[in-house]
Amino acid sequence: MQEVYDFVKKCGTYYLATVDGDQPRVRPFGTIMLFEGKLYIQTGKVKDVSKQLHANPKAEICCFAEGTWLRIAGELISDDNIAAKKQMLDEHPNLRAMYDENDDNTEVFYFQNATATFASFTAEPKTITF
Repeated sequence: MQEVYDFVKKCGTYYLATVDGDQPRVRPFGTIMLFEGKLYIQTGKVKDVSKQLHANPKAEICCFAEGTWLRIAGELISDDNIAAKKQMLDEHPNLRAMYDENDDNTEVFYFQNATATFASFTAEPKTITF
């Protein structure tokens, strides 16, 4: 899991895909953290991405750095844990202008039943499950 986190962090931006009915939706994200052995992302409850994940938690992220890409597919599960929200905002302090761990909007999700696959054009794929 640490290797997956480190790679996403190095990329800075990753792209999150969700499903809106029968339409895929993809958008850039930058929030990522490890908390209690789980890989988390963050968004706002008022955003479409939150509504999409509550309707269908299946999601995938993809990022690319130095000739290697990483795809993480799984279910994103909402977590109301204030400590998880606080750590996310502490690790991404630029978000504090819009979010607070005690507001009714900040939401964190963790990956469950996930598969992370590292791939490139020059090496065999490497898969990690968590």
